[in-house]
Amino acid sequence: MNIELSIITINYNGLKDTCELIDTLPLEDESIEVIVVDNASKEDEATQIAQRYPQVKIIRSKENLGFAGGNNLGIQAAHGKYLFFINNDTLLSHQPSAISHLINRLESSPKIGAVCPKIKFSWGDNPIQYAGYTPLSSITMRNGAIGCGEQDNGQYDTAHPTPYAHGAAMMVKREVVEKAGLMPECFFLYYEELDWSMMIRRAGYDIWYEPACTIYHKESQTTGQNSPLRTYYITRNRLLFAKRNIKSPQKYLTYLYLIGIVALRDIIKYTFQRRPNLAKATLKGLYDFLTLNS
Repeated sequence: MNIELSIITINYNGLKDTCELIDTLPLEDESIEVIVVDNASKEDEATQIAQRYPQVKIIRSKENLGFAGGNNLGIQAAHGKYLFFINNDTLLSHQPSAISHLINRLESSPKIGAVCPKIKFSWGDNPIQYAGYTPLSSITMRNGAIGCGEQDNGQYDTAHPTPYAHGAAMMVKREVVEKAGLMPECFFLYYEELDWSMMIRRAGYDIWYEPACTIYHKESQTTGQNSPLRTYYITRNRLLFAKRNIKSPQKYLTYLYLIGIVALRDIIKYTFQRRPNLAKATLKGLYDFLTLNS
């Protein structure tokens, strides 16, 4: 049987989460292949996953390639017409036809290149995390997730275009990857899905939000909300995204705002909060961006 859909997820020291995700996937469907890319976990988690789920394809990277690099390994091994990228700290809705709604949305128009499900937090009474995105400000490099924090009362149950895909769960046509290119690996962590969304749109495709499919997201199990790792990459990658996607002279106003206001404010804030590790991470993010060669 031909593979219609490749489900790709990244594992990095997250065996428990990855197994919990796999348990919600339709492994019995022969038209679907599941690919787990182990991004050089400290323990040999790839072997443990392979032993527990022999029908899952395991790729073990010798080094941590980041979100984009790991997913690109998965793309190169995938055979599906459609590629579904899903975080390992998520759970798929138990509705048997959940994934098919995403495929149906992609098939509804040749212009639709990517689609994201409704994303809800896995904790509490499952408030909404994502029902599409608002446009990114060209000055602040900020935008909003529609519905974030709201209770789901059906207010976002209408499918619609969205400017960006959400990295926690996005399905893409293979032809889109061939035309737009692989995920940009220069980010390593954070902002790569926004940049890839820009690449997809420049290639002539639209991105949609499809609420008929829902996933549940544990959110920031890997890096933590206020970790030095997250602070570093958010600081660096906001600027890198602007460099790659905003034209001059506008991007220099963006640099001025992000460096002269946001980063300076954060450094002062972290200093007063006695969080020198976060202040140092912010400074390192600035320095590494300013010394980038690309």
